[in-house]
Amino acid sequence: MKKTWILVASFLAGILTSPLQASTLDKIKNTASVTMGVRESSGGLSFAMGDGKYGGFHVELCERVLHDIQKQLGLPKLEIKYQVVTSQNRIPLVQNGTVDIECGSTTNNLARQKDVAFAVTTFVEEVRMAVRADSGITSINQLNGRNVATTTGTTSVQHLRKHERATGIDFKEVYGKDHADSFLLLATGRADAFVMDSQILAGNIAKAKNPAEFKIVGEVLSVEPIAIMMRKDDPAFKKAVDDSLKAMMRSGEIAKIYDKWFLQPIPPANVAIGLPASEATRAAWANPNDKPMEDYAKK
Repeated sequence: MKKTWILVASFLAGILTSPLQASTLDKIKNTASVTMGVRESSGGLSFAMGDGKYGGFHVELCERVLHDIQKQLGLPKLEIKYQVVTSQNRIPLVQNGTVDIECGSTTNNLARQKDVAFAVTTFVEEVRMAVRADSGITSINQLNGRNVATTTGTTSVQHLRKHERATGIDFKEVYGKDHADSFLLLATGRADAFVMDSQILAGNIAKAKNPAEFKIVGEVLSVEPIAIMMRKDDPAFKKAVDDSLKAMMRSGEIAKIYDKWFLQPIPPANVAIGLPASEATRAAWANPNDKPMEDYAKK
């Protein structure tokens, strides 16, 4: 019995001294390193550039935020480690401390706020669908009997099924493991439409062998605030991230960074996505907030 209590006590002590209990700022200061979660094919927000390098609007924003935090902590050097995440594992990897800051294409909604925290909104997205230009599909009500691609772990098809124009429409969902895989389903004819964030659709179309073969069509399925994600219940780290982002919003620097990744040619194909910042995105920069998607819903 005594041995059992010793084991229990050791286990509890391990929990109490776990790195997850320490603040992220302390963790960064003590290790002089930070792990950034990135995506391989999240359009102009976060993508692989080749040779183990990652770029995109959210990746650069996070790099600048971390540089500000480095100065705040007085660190002469800060190592940024890049960890690829997917729609399925991004939240668990933030929760368990594998990833300190997730810089991909994650929607801030009430359900996710129970598990993680979000920085102020930096991008407001519209969910639509991409189709082959010769498909004749222009609306949701033409999807009956069709295959619709989406990425595992995302909510896009849920929005499609809830849309009033989808009433009575019977379509089959086919899943890609990531956004590039989902677009491949469309490109190879295994799906008739790919439902996802517009900028992700635009980014994948821009990288296609022949972009003119695809187009974004149909009704807006939802309007979603996309934000940088971090561990819940770490107010000091969230404040540091938010303060840095708000400074970029006030100075206008965030608009320049946006234009760099969405309006200028970007690697690896050196093609421009061609997606100007929307009015909703500019409004989020003008009035920084971390409101969830539900607050954006049409009344």
